Amino acid sequence: GTSKRIKVLTRLTLVVSDPSHCNLLRSTSANIRLYDIIAVFPKTEKLFHIACTTLDVDLVCINVTEKLPFYFRRPPVNMAIDRGIYFELLYTPAIKDSTMRRYTISNAISLMQICKGKNIVISSAAERPLELRGPYDVANLGLLFGLSESEAKAAVSTNCRATMLHGETRKSACGVVYTVKKPRKVEEEETTLPACKKAKTQA
Repeated sequence: GTSKRIKVLTRLTLVVSDPSHCNLLRSTSANIRLYDIIAVFPKTEKLFHIACTTLDVDLVCINVTEKLPFYFRRPPVNMAIDRGIYFELLYTPAIKDSTMRRYTISNAISLMQICKGKNIVISSAAERPLELRGPYDVANLGLLFGLSESEAKAAVSTNCRATMLHGETRKSACGVVYTVKKPRKVEEEETTLPACKKAKTQA
C-alpha cells in the first residue's frame, strides 16, 4: 500500500542524417511537447555538434553497432554537459555479438576520454526480455566502458532521473524544482542529546 504508482514515460528518438531533420526538433513544435524525453541520433560530426550545442533535446545517442565515422571533440561535448544534455550508451549490442561488443567498448572509451565520465546514461534498447540485465550488471558493464564505480552507478540511477527532470524543464517555462532530504551530521545529533546521555556516551 505504500508503493508508488508506476509512471510510464514517452520518448521520441529521431535519427538525424541531414541538417533539415533538425527542424523537427524545434521547441515550438507541437509534436515535441507530446513526449517526455526527446533523443537525437546524429550520424555525422556536424550533426553531433549541432545536437550538443543548439538542439533542445534531452539525450544524444552514441552509435555502438559500428565504428564512428568521426572523433569526439571537447568543445561540443562540454557544451552539452553545461546545457544538461546526457549521452546515451546501449549495452544490448555488447551482449549480442563480439564484433558489436568491440565497437561498443571502443566508442564508449573514446567518449569517456572527452567527457570524463560525466552525463552518461546506460540503457538497454532490448527487444526481448532475455536481453535485459539488472542494474548492478549494467554498472559492471560501465566499468568496461571506461567509467569509474561511482560514475557507472550514476549512469543507471541519478543520471536517468536527471534526464527525466531535464525533459520536464524543457516542457515548462521556468524549470522544475525538487527537494532532497539532507542527512543530519553527527555533531548535530550530539548537541540534541540530553546531558545525562552525553555523560554516558563520553564515559
